[in-house]
Amino acid sequence: MPRDFDDERDDFDDLPRGHVEPHRGTLILVLGILGFVVCGFLGIAAWLMGKRDLELMKQGRMDKEGEALTRVGYILGLIETILMAVSLVLVCVIFGISFAARGGAR
Repeated sequence: MPRDFDDERDDFDDLPRGHVEPHRGTLILVLGILGFVVCGFLGIAAWLMGKRDLELMKQGRMDKEGEALTRVGYILGLIETILMAVSLVLVCVIFGISFAARGGAR
């Protein structure tokens, strides 16, 4: 039966009673760590995935066993995202000051 976009149900409504989705705490933690070490954009993924998974855990739809790993990965991803945003602003300010010091566009 096709579902409408306005349908309030989600994919979890089809799961048997008592079944919860397995946690992804290890993956989120690894993404959070790699966000610092390798590529900052992985921190954004850790932040967004961690936020979603923590909400599912709160609702009882995801295994709460990985809550600590998920929370740490979420926090690392959040910190990395903030650091990336601050770095981007600083780089833009530095380039703007440098551009203005050279007399702007000639």
